[in-house]
Amino acid sequence: MRKGKESGKVPAANILASAPSERNLGAFQEFGCRTTHCNLEVLQDSTLVFLATKPHILPGVLQEIRPAVGSHHVIVSLAAGITLSALQQLLPARTKVLRLMPNLPCVVQAGAMVFARGDSAGDQEATLLKSLLSSCGLCEEVPESYINIHTGLSGSGVAYVYLFAEALAEGAVKMGMPGPLASRIAAQTLLGAAKMMLETGEHPAKLRGDVCTPGGTTIHALHQLEKGALRATVMSAVEAATNRAHEMGYK
Repeated sequence: MRKGKESGKVPAANILASAPSERNLGAFQEFGCRTTHCNLEVLQDSTLVFLATKPHILPGVLQEIRPAVGSHHVIVSLAAGITLSALQQLLPARTKVLRLMPNLPCVVQAGAMVFARGDSAGDQEATLLKSLLSSCGLCEEVPESYINIHTGLSGSGVAYVYLFAEALAEGAVKMGMPGPLASRIAAQTLLGAAKMMLETGEHPAKLRGDVCTPGGTTIHALHQLEKGALRATVMSAVEAATNRAHEMGYK
C-alpha cells in the first residue's frame, strides 16, 4: 500500500489505516493517509480491506469486523499460516477473500508476492489485487498449496541471499578489498544476476554456463561450491522453511 501510494496507483486520501497505537500509524500519516484506531471504521469506509496482523491476532480481528463485512467488500489477508478455509469460516458466507504472501523487498518495490483466491473471489478481484501490487514487484496468482513453498523460497529466501552476499563480500575482504566496497559490489552482483534471469527468461544453469570458460576462474570457484554442497544445502533450507510454515499453519 505504501509503495502503491508512491507510484500514484492509490491517492493517499483513499487509504484508511487502522492500528491500536499511534506508533503503528506513523508511516501512513507521513504519506498523508487517513488513520483511525477503529477497525469497523475501515470497513464502513473501504471496499478493499487488507488484514496485516500477526496470525494469533487475526481471529479476534475477524470476529470484531464480521458484522460489518458485506458483499461489496474484498478481504485480503497477509497473516502467515491462516488458510483460506479458516478465513472463510470466520467471515460471513460468500465473502470475497484472498490470501496474500509478500516478502521484505516489497518496501523497495522489488518484492516477490503470491496470492490465492477463496471460493467467492473471482477474476475481477484477482485482477484488481494484482494490478495494485504490481507497483511493489512481481505478483503471481498461485494455488494456495504454493503459499508455504513461497515462504520457504522467497519469504525466508531473502535471508539466504543476505547470507550469501555477506559471504561473497567477506571473501573479497579476505583477499584485500575494503569491506564497504566489497559489500556494494556483492549487492550489485546479485542485482545484476537476478535482472538477467528475469529479463532473458533463461534457466539459471544456462546463464551460469555462459559465465564459465574452460580452465577459467569461475569453473574453479564453482568446483569449491559443489564440494561444499551449496546446491543441496540451499534446497534443504527451502524444504525446512516450507515444512515449518506448514507446521505453523492454522487449518
